[in-house]
Amino acid sequence: MKKNILLALACALLSLSAAAQVGNPYIHDPSTIVLCDGKYYTFGTGGGGLISADGWVWESGAVRPGGGAAPDAIKIGDRYLVGYSTTGGGLGGGHAGRIVTMWNKTLDPTDSLNFAYTEPIEVANSVIDEDCDAIDIGLLMDDNGRLFCTYGTYFGNIRMVELDPKTGERLAGNKPVDVAIDCEASVMVYRDGWYYLLGTHGTCCDGVNSTYNIVVGRSRNPYGPFMDNVGRDMLQGGGKMVVAADERQFGAGHFGRYIVEPGVEKMSFHWEGDLDRSGRSVLAIRPIIWRDGWPEAGEIVKDGNYKILSRRRGYALELTVDFVRAAGGMRGGFGAPQAPAAPIKGQSIVDVLKTWPDGVIPVRANDYMTRPHQKWTIEAVPSAGGYLGGPYYKIVIEGTDRALAAAEGGEVVTVPAFTGADEQLWRIEQLTDGTFRIMPKVVPGTDEALCLYSTGDSTPTLAKFDFNSDNAKWDLKMH
Repeated sequence: MKKNILLALACALLSLSAAAQVGNPYIHDPSTIVLCDGKYYTFGTGGGGLISADGWVWESGAVRPGGGAAPDAIKIGDRYLVGYSTTGGGLGGGHAGRIVTMWNKTLDPTDSLNFAYTEPIEVANSVIDEDCDAIDIGLLMDDNGRLFCTYGTYFGNIRMVELDPKTGERLAGNKPVDVAIDCEASVMVYRDGWYYLLGTHGTCCDGVNSTYNIVVGRSRNPYGPFMDNVGRDMLQGGGKMVVAADERQFGAGHFGRYIVEPGVEKMSFHWEGDLDRSGRSVLAIRPIIWRDGWPEAGEIVKDGNYKILSRRRGYALELTVDFVRAAGGMRGGFGAPQAPAAPIKGQSIVDVLKTWPDGVIPVRANDYMTRPHQKWTIEAVPSAGGYLGGPYYKIVIEGTDRALAAAEGGEVVTVPAFTGADEQLWRIEQLTDGTFRIMPKVVPGTDEALCLYSTGDSTPTLAKFDFNSDNAKWDLKMH
């Protein structure tokens, strides 16, 4: 019994490592993640925030003066603009609030020469009896160099003002415009000529009982109207779902978008309550999938058994070994069967393992036949760290310890046993079209970042990632 309990706890810890950020990712109302001098930063309600060296392991340490609530942050040029609300949202007993912005040359509090915030500048406010609550700032710099600020809660409307990207002040003469109702924690993103308004719908601040979820509408005009996928105006309560509760995490709120590179995007938000972390509010990061022009939450790869299929042709990644015929060849000709039909056992690893070489075995791609040399187990490696939003994984042949590895010359092979070496660790990220990029942590003999790549229908190798080429994309299918 004791052995079974320990095994269950170990499995739970492994599951946790692959499903959530690790370290101490405790935060409420996280700002959009910003990269500064090689580290990731996000700020939260009450002051302070989180820092991560790799985007997977998070610890407290970010510094933001002023207290207040629901900040946001954005890099403009070589400076960082940080905004927050000084009150509002019922904090301090009322709905009167102020939205302020301030600048810093760096977000690194250990950089004593450059770390200094400017005095906060008010860019919006609300009074007790008006139909808006000045809290929950969201910042967007669009591709045309215009800077927008959204704010507001369920207490009235979501509003938009335009700011001067040089000063962070509100543009002279710019008046607030109502753009949505029935949500809070709003922010805009810009993509392919569309302005997307994301808001958090549902109830807040009740741990695992919070019904928070993130919805979206879009417009060609930054001031709206923002319509959802069935034509409902967000000023009338419309909004298409982006992310809601998971199996053990609840209350998705405060969306932020981070573009890693073309085709690789992440969303940040908080879970109001995480059952795996005493029901506390934690930072969450998921891939962004753009489906028919709408953002959706992707998934972090879960531990399991997979077939790995090339997007180029649909062939399966497999060991370069001799094909071993399975039981069940053509029987009985084309006439009626002479005996009742019965199930035939599929080929297993025991049937073929002794036919494989002992040393390094290359890989190739071929028709998927559900054979043992085509079946892979993907598991997170908790001690290996990670990257923005995900852990490093090992990829081994199912039922064995034979591991996929990068080799010199940009080759891909398998080695007899997984040792935890960097060339055996894999970064697996869902792309904006729903496919996956698979990258080794390191490639021996080069400092280049390379990914698993199809140079021919049957020829996998390592090459630079190109989102516009199906050669660089893979599908993962659990079996």
